[in-house]
Amino acid sequence: MGTVGLSFGSPTSGQGFDVTSTVSQIVTNMQAVETPWKNQLSALQSQDTALSSIGSDLSSLSSALQSLTDFAGVLSEKQGSSSDTSVLQLTSASTSAIAGSHTITVQGLATTSSYVSSTVSGSSDILTGSLTVNGQTINIDSTNNTLSSLAGAINSGSYGVIANVITDSSGSRLSLVSKTSGASGQISVSSSLVDSSNGSSAVSFTQTQAGTDAQLTVDGVSISSPSNTVTNAIQGVTFQLLAPSSNGEQVQVVITNSNSAVESAINSFVSAYNKVVQDLNTQEGKDASGNPEPLYGSPTLTSLQEALQSALNFTQTSGAITSLSQLGMTVGSDGTLSVNSDTLDSVLNTNYQDVVDFFQPSGTFTSFGGNLTSVLNNLSSSSSNGAIKLALQQNAAVEQQLNQNISNEETIISAKKTELTAQLNEANYILTSIPQQLQQIDEIYSAITGYNQKQ
Repeated sequence: MGTVGLSFGSPTSGQGFDVTSTVSQIVTNMQAVETPWKNQLSALQSQDTALSSIGSDLSSLSSALQSLTDFAGVLSEKQGSSSDTSVLQLTSASTSAIAGSHTITVQGLATTSSYVSSTVSGSSDILTGSLTVNGQTINIDSTNNTLSSLAGAINSGSYGVIANVITDSSGSRLSLVSKTSGASGQISVSSSLVDSSNGSSAVSFTQTQAGTDAQLTVDGVSISSPSNTVTNAIQGVTFQLLAPSSNGEQVQVVITNSNSAVESAINSFVSAYNKVVQDLNTQEGKDASGNPEPLYGSPTLTSLQEALQSALNFTQTSGAITSLSQLGMTVGSDGTLSVNSDTLDSVLNTNYQDVVDFFQPSGTFTSFGGNLTSVLNNLSSSSSNGAIKLALQQNAAVEQQLNQNISNEETIISAKKTELTAQLNEANYILTSIPQQLQQIDEIYSAITGYNQKQ
């Protein structure tokens, strides 16, 4: 701690001294004891920033890996194709679909039952009587006695049909279409309606289309479907029937693994891994000013590097794919990964299930993906025992103590400042009053001696 010299000037000048400036110098000198604490606190806070950034990138790596280790993730995705999209078009292939080829012949499409009324001269003609749809009778009254209001009443009820008024140059008709396609949606209609606006002529209904199930053959097995959207013929696959097969044509449906999606996920994993490695490599060097990075020489940094390197070199004990190199992934001199897309594509085409087994955890052996997942959990900032989490907690405990030390010292200094200010103000008052006291002494001396010093 340095010293502060007080300069009072001439004691008889009456000018005194600057109390505020003097107190400030003394307080600054006292605060020097806090400097090591503040420097340590700043260093720890810089470490926290670096650790949090690495933790965030480790979290991104975990998410990228999860898309490969999740049983319902990208490795389970399927895609399909149809050899004749004018007859059959694939809608979707879910994760439960199994790669393979299927032969489908479409004998007939599903149809939906429908009826239409005879023509009335206008949609506003007044109707009387009743209409029975699927066993439910609708009695005509003032609320439903036109084709439009009758259609509205049917659509607002539970009759199993959709009603619509069709108007053209010949007049208006009421159309009824089943809400359910196929044979099970066949509707029944009976009518005693009459058109009171047109000589009480009868309004009859005619079936325009019967409800029938689609008929198709899938891999030699005859199947019927109430809908042209077929969901239960091939596991996990939905396809749309568009037309009957011409001359018994066999449509080839091929379900394949989604290699492009898997390759994209693996490249995302590699990019996320490389970001973490680059974070760690940066901490081994110096910043732009030539100062060591916050985690330079930190045991946590070493622990992270060793754990990741060990996980990357993990060799699986089961399956045809046991290491990353077989997937076309190689490690560079800086620890980052690169991917040979040709090798990866070839492996996906020939050993797809082994790739799945390589990434996804199994109850009988430890997979690469399962091992890396465990390693990342042990390093993360979110796991209670994660290396980064523990390092941040350790720093936080030290930072709390340092902040407490600084706070305690500031309390002491504040009290000293108050006391010192009062003492120096008193001293300054005395200094500024000395000339007046000297003058009084001169006056007393003159009165006693008769001698005037100023003459």
